[in-house]
Amino acid sequence: MAAAPTASTSSREFTREEVAKHNKVDDLWIIVDSKVYDVTRFKDLHPGGISVFLEDDIMGQDATEAFYGLHRHEVLLRPQYARLQIGTLVGEKSVVTARAPGALSDVPYAEPTWLSKGYYSPYYKESHRDLQKAIRQFTDDVIYPDAQAREEDGKRPSQSVFDACAELNILAMRMGPGKHLKGLKLMNGLIQPEEFNYFHELVLHQEMCRINARGYSDGLGSGSVIGLPPVLNFGAPAIRNKIVPEVLSGKKFIALAISEAFAGSDVQGLRTHAKKTEDGKHWIINGTKKWITNGTFSHYFTVGCKTDNGFTVILVERGEGVETKNIKTAYSSTAGTAYITFENVKVPVENTLGKEGMGVYVMLSNFNHERWVMCCAGARTQRVIVEECLKWTTQRKAFGKPLNSQAVIRAKLAEMIARAEASQAWLENITYQMCNMSYKDQAEKLAGPIGLLKMYITRNAQATAQDAVQIFGGRGITKTGMGRFIEHYHRTVPYDAILGGAEDVLGDLGVRQAIRGMPKNARL
Repeated sequence: MAAAPTASTSSREFTREEVAKHNKVDDLWIIVDSKVYDVTRFKDLHPGGISVFLEDDIMGQDATEAFYGLHRHEVLLRPQYARLQIGTLVGEKSVVTARAPGALSDVPYAEPTWLSKGYYSPYYKESHRDLQKAIRQFTDDVIYPDAQAREEDGKRPSQSVFDACAELNILAMRMGPGKHLKGLKLMNGLIQPEEFNYFHELVLHQEMCRINARGYSDGLGSGSVIGLPPVLNFGAPAIRNKIVPEVLSGKKFIALAISEAFAGSDVQGLRTHAKKTEDGKHWIINGTKKWITNGTFSHYFTVGCKTDNGFTVILVERGEGVETKNIKTAYSSTAGTAYITFENVKVPVENTLGKEGMGVYVMLSNFNHERWVMCCAGARTQRVIVEECLKWTTQRKAFGKPLNSQAVIRAKLAEMIARAEASQAWLENITYQMCNMSYKDQAEKLAGPIGLLKMYITRNAQATAQDAVQIFGGRGITKTGMGRFIEHYHRTVPYDAILGGAEDVLGDLGVRQAIRGMPKNARL
């Protein structure tokens, strides 16, 4: 491989005529986006084989179109390839630029309307825009690199990322507005705790999900987002004072343990049971839980149990009798998806969350927020795919023309864009209601609408995933290269349709709530 260029060689300028002279197997240069590369020695090491370089329109020529038909721009930025550059073309400037970390995309529809130049929104204030800038920079610089590495090796998100999130109180903000934020310094003082609302939280979730690593997204504290609120809202003061600081500091983790092999969306069908000891001071818990996000590395579990007085939620600390096993799923094990067994686990009665037998109310109040969080991510990740497809169809040539010159491709893009825009608009409407309703009113009025919204978004997302695979062709089912994010999205997007409540069940929930609200005198 050619040696890394020095400052003097990389700043050299060549004419196209000079480059054209280096068109032999033992002296081979190419041009990519006005940059000149010496690939004489590299051609033998090229993963795609040497023959790619031995074409008359490649050797000594401008290979920009051929390169971007095969590779993502990020390839040129890798050190082993960047060092092949020996100079630039005289009087020509690079046209292709990668989005700088923290910056907005200039691709149409790649950003929600409120972030698009020249557009307006009634929902977002300056503090929301400030948060967006800060959390995007943080996501690009800190989360994204770790996400790509951990998604590949399957290890849980690095502790350094949790520590960095905790330092800015990101973990606390992901729980939504509330008393738990009081006295905290949010994003180095960028936002005051008393002004933090659900739109700030929406911004947080939507920025942090842009990492193209679905397993990692769940691994980065999703268990805490859904497992800690019952402790915050229903735990005894002593329990809250111990558990909440540990979790929000990123030092310990908690998971919501409700689903079972015998009961998924059917919470009433749970078989895990808890029985009190004769002295009434402890629970003895036996049973199993399945598909528990973050379960493999959690220290605490918010567990749904059957008791003599009905469904009850109990906080269980990892210890004797608690065993977790990793479940192999379609996405990375970095999510920590677990099968959990509880065998004669002894838990103080004080660990009961809410009243005994009233666990349904504990969980129903929690499900709304969990599903809304999933809607935030589901709406935003569709835009990542829209951006990928708009870029690809512009640069990919088929039948001598850009792919987007075909009407059938433009029709797919139109549907994808419409789904993303409609999802975001409905989500923002629901979020506005959340900002103006009491917690009690949210539980009463929004369970159905949020259920319908989640169904709508997850179905949209799966349709977009299918369209994207068709647009990318074989690359859309390949784990590396141009379509790797498309393949990943298509493989993992069904998770949102299942987790937090299956989409069919949630759609039915929304309709049943509407039927209950039908006026008795309503007639056609």
